[in-house]
Amino acid sequence: MHLKHKVGQPFRNMNKKYLHCCPMAKKLFIILFICLSGSLSAQILPTFGNSRTGGSGMQFLKIPNDARSTAMGGAVVGITNDASAMFWNPAGITKVDTGRYNFQLAHTRYYANASSNSFGLVYRPGKYRYFGFQAQSLNFGDMQETTEWQPYGTGRNVMVSNVLLGLSYAQILTDNFSFGVNAKWAHEGIADVRINNVLFDLGLTYNIGLMHSKFGVAFSNFGVNVSPTGTVTMLKLSGEQTNQSFAAISVPSAFRIGGAFDPIHTNLHILTVAAQLNHPTDNNETFALGSEYSYKQLLYLRSGYELGGDEALSAPTAGFGLALNRNFGSLRCDYGFSSKTRLGNLHRITLSVCIR
Repeated sequence: MHLKHKVGQPFRNMNKKYLHCCPMAKKLFIILFICLSGSLSAQILPTFGNSRTGGSGMQFLKIPNDARSTAMGGAVVGITNDASAMFWNPAGITKVDTGRYNFQLAHTRYYANASSNSFGLVYRPGKYRYFGFQAQSLNFGDMQETTEWQPYGTGRNVMVSNVLLGLSYAQILTDNFSFGVNAKWAHEGIADVRINNVLFDLGLTYNIGLMHSKFGVAFSNFGVNVSPTGTVTMLKLSGEQTNQSFAAISVPSAFRIGGAFDPIHTNLHILTVAAQLNHPTDNNETFALGSEYSYKQLLYLRSGYELGGDEALSAPTAGFGLALNRNFGSLRCDYGFSSKTRLGNLHRITLSVCIR
């Protein structure tokens, strides 16, 4: 259904169900505006030399897992259309493949033998509602403990743990407008100190229609400051000292706004160009550009670039994907590559399965 209207006249082709959704859409915009006004500063473009790096904890919450988005430089808030939307924009799970169940597994190989694994599930019980579940872990393995007085090690290994579990709900309000919310539990621990927090995300998507253009807005990791718990024993000149009191730690909230359009859209070829502004609360703003080429919606080639980051890319991001239709639904495999100037190369692999 396409919504047609004339200037000064109401929409005539909306059914009763969609008319009832309009007040809800207004409330969502109001909630989003309140969240943003309470957490965003007056930064509009990257402010080089005035970084807010290190202003929050739980930095693993900022790390994307899927190969498609990172291959496009992260410019996907308006076009994310699989289980990874629970990270970028929860409203995007309404754009997943038409199956009832959608699964996604992702693995990322990081620097210094670190790795990240994630799982996402999207379930569509009806025509307009979607539910999601996500799980993510960032693994470093055992690390040797060192102190100021024992720089070569204390003989004890330290375990670092980063875990995220989340539930999502999204709904199609009109043929063009969708919203989604996440509720997440995040855990971060090192040695005998740990921190737990409950966070929320809110996202909106809108299909403009002209040249298949799309628009998206998302506010991620909205929560309160919490203090770590546990015990730390420190060796000082006066002897060992135990500390059980810690300052409250904020979470790395982020506001993303972006859009995309298709300059080429035929049965054989689809070219999507996307742009996105990222406003984190603990760092400079960044601006991302991305592109995706599709041949018969079978083979995908992607590239992108992010401007303004503290750790610059040494080259544009790149990646590819392959989608196959099967009797049970569809299968898609994606690969993403990015290279940092000082940290080196980073590889991501994502496997997505749709079951009708």
